[in-house]
Amino acid sequence: MLDRRDHAHPKTVWQYVRLYLTGFAMGSADLVPGVSGGTMAFILGIYEDLLDAIKSFNPTSIRMILRLKVAEFLDYVPLRFLIALGLGIGTALLLLSGFLSSTLDDPSGRVLLFAFFFGLVIASIISVGAQVRWTGIAMIALVVGALTAFGIVNALPAHIESTPVNLFISGMIAICAMILPGVSGSFILLILGQYDNVLSAVTNRDFVTVGIVAAGCVVGIVIFSRILSWLLRHYFHVTVATLVGFMVGSLWKVWPWKECAVSDLDRHGEMRCLVEQNLLPEFGSEQFLIAAGLAVVGFLVVSFLDHLQSGANPFMRIFWRMDKAGAAQTAAAD
Repeated sequence: MLDRRDHAHPKTVWQYVRLYLTGFAMGSADLVPGVSGGTMAFILGIYEDLLDAIKSFNPTSIRMILRLKVAEFLDYVPLRFLIALGLGIGTALLLLSGFLSSTLDDPSGRVLLFAFFFGLVIASIISVGAQVRWTGIAMIALVVGALTAFGIVNALPAHIESTPVNLFISGMIAICAMILPGVSGSFILLILGQYDNVLSAVTNRDFVTVGIVAAGCVVGIVIFSRILSWLLRHYFHVTVATLVGFMVGSLWKVWPWKECAVSDLDRHGEMRCLVEQNLLPEFGSEQFLIAAGLAVVGFLVVSFLDHLQSGANPFMRIFWRMDKAGAAQTAAAD
C-alpha cells in the first residue's frame, strides 16, 4: 500500500517545510508538458493524504461552515496540510513559469530540461511499480494505461477559443490529469489549445483568467478525487498498475530529442509545433553527455527522495545490500 503516515496533520516546522517543498516539486512538474505533479505526490508519500484532504470538502464540511462551526470545520478539513502544499505549488507556478517557458522555447534548453524529467519519470516508474503485486490483470492494466497515455500525448492540439466557459472546462479536465501520475495537466491544456493562454496569464498576473481556470480545477478535482480514491481503496494494485502505465506511456512525450513534424501559427502569428517526432541523439556529443548526466541526476533525486520517505526504493536497496555485504566481508576479514 501507499505510505500511510499522517502527513495531513503537520505539527513540526520540518513537517510544514516538507509539505511546502512537496508542493513546490508538484508545481514545478506540472509546468512541463508531459510531466505530472501527481507523480511527485505519489513518490513523496502524500498521494492518498491529498485525495482524502480534497474529499473532506463535502456536504458535511459545507454544513459546518453554514452553521459557523469553525472549530469543527478546522478539525474536519486538513487546512494546514492544504495551505502548506498550496503555497509550495503557487510559489513554483509564480517563480518558474517564466523560466520554464523560455527554456522550453530554446531547443538546447528543452533537451536538457526534458532529459532531467526523463530520468525523473524512469525512477518514478520503478518506485511506484514496486508497490504493485504484478498479477496478470495488473499487467493488462499497465498496458492499457501505457496505451492510453501514449494516445493522449500524441493527440493533436485543438483550436478552441479562450472563452470563460472553455477555460473553466479546460481547468476541470486538466486538474484530473495533474493528480494522475504520468499524465500532465499542462499537456492536457496544450491539447485543449489553452496552454499558451494559461501560461501567459500566470506570467502576466492575469488573475481573472487564472481564477476562471482555478475554479474549473476546484470542481474537477472534487469530483475526480472521489473516483480515484474509491478505485485505490477497492482495486489498489490494478489502479496503481494503470497509473504506472500512464507514466510509461508519457515517456514518449518527455523523450528529449525531437523534431517538429507538423506546425502552424498561433494566435500571435508565431510558429508552433503541433506534432513532434522523436529522434536518436548524437551519441558522444557534448549535449548528449550533459543530457545523460541530467537524466541520471533526475533518476537519483527521485530514488533518494522515495527511499527517504519509504525506505524501500528498489534501486537504493541494491546499494544498501552491497554496503551490508561489504561491511560483512570487512568484519569477517578483521
